[in-house]
Amino acid sequence: MSSLEKKVTVSSSDGEVFELSLTVAQQSQTLNRMIEDDYCANKDCIPLPKITGKILAMVVEYCKKHALTSSLRELKAFDDEFIKVDMDTLCDLILAADYLCIKGLAVLTSLSMSSSIINKTLPELCQTFNIDNLTPEEFEQIRRENH
Repeated sequence: MSSLEKKVTVSSSDGEVFELSLTVAQQSQTLNRMIEDDYCANKDCIPLPKITGKILAMVVEYCKKHALTSSLRELKAFDDEFIKVDMDTLCDLILAADYLCIKGLAVLTSLSMSSSIINKTLPELCQTFNIDNLTPEEFEQIRRENH
């Protein structure tokens, strides 16, 4: 990142601050629109209240890699390692990708989610998502609606 390149500062819901190059920030359609609308002109930092520092750090890492790497093979290897996360982190990444409108990250996380739940039974899905407070009636209703 050249010292002359414009930078954008964002902050997470828990107060972590990240400085991004314009090229990296533009990986997000949401941030790109804010930049184009000159939202950053009067602000030192763009608050991202729906994303924790842990998840924002991962999103920034993803955006940096995808902004600065042209090798498809290298990006595929990066994505394959990047997406090896637990279910809670995966859900948070899906929400962050949606909130920030990062299409590639949204596709990557959604495909990972779908492959991790495909062909699971309702009890297995409940276990995967830590849902243990369904009544037998609710459980039976869900089963009927989805068969």
